[in-house]
Amino acid sequence: MFKNLIGAGLLGFTALATANVANAAVIRVTEANFNASAGLITFSEFGGGTVNPTYNPSDYGGGAGSPTVTFDGFFQGQSLSANAAVDCPGAAATACVVGNPSGPLALDPNSPDTKITSDGANPTSPVLSGNPTFNGPIAVLFSVDQFGVGFDGGFFNAIGSTGITAFARNGSLLGTVSNLGLGIEFLGLVSDSENIAGVFLDLVGSEPAGFAIDNIRFGRRGDITPPNPNVVPLPAGAWLLLTGIGGLAALRRRRKAA
Repeated sequence: MFKNLIGAGLLGFTALATANVANAAVIRVTEANFNASAGLITFSEFGGGTVNPTYNPSDYGGGAGSPTVTFDGFFQGQSLSANAAVDCPGAAATACVVGNPSGPLALDPNSPDTKITSDGANPTSPVLSGNPTFNGPIAVLFSVDQFGVGFDGGFFNAIGSTGITAFARNGSLLGTVSNLGLGIEFLGLVSDSENIAGVFLDLVGSEPAGFAIDNIRFGRRGDITPPNPNVVPLPAGAWLLLTGIGGLAALRRRRKAA
């Protein structure tokens, strides 16, 4: 019976993934999909402790038409959950955000700050963390709509614990992808249109040691090679099925924050 359940689950996953090829608002991409012309922010451009950094194109080597990139805790229209146990079961309440952004998309100056900090678990430290350190949400806003966005997220100790969500300029939801592995993982997505105005990273489940982001990549159509059309894209939320089929493993490691 157990084998039958697994088989049925895999068939369901395949059907869901196949159906998502034509209907996906966003599709998962890897770092390899980003060309050399794509924007890159490593968070080593500014000093440790910088709060809510603002990156003009000249700060990261962007050319004409490149966006200004700004950071904060979440977008206007969102808030920290008043009932995290229900809204984000198992997640830290400080990183459980609810509500839909209002349009036009804008960072909420009253949200918890982000800051550049060191991370002993990330080989390319420094990173950008939410507040409190490694347990706060992170929102990214682009002055020019993008085709794709991605970054190194982690350090993950639980599969499907953290999601990157893309929003259009009017605040509408485009889609979400979540971590499929443990440790440091690249979380990237492209839209079916060149309309990503901002992305948001927060906890969607239990993450024992928190998270941060590093090496954020972004670009327009010419900066990103679309995924192979023969490769079935992973639908947002499919990690729920994966974690339901397989067991979760936990890793332990220590963080060092500046």
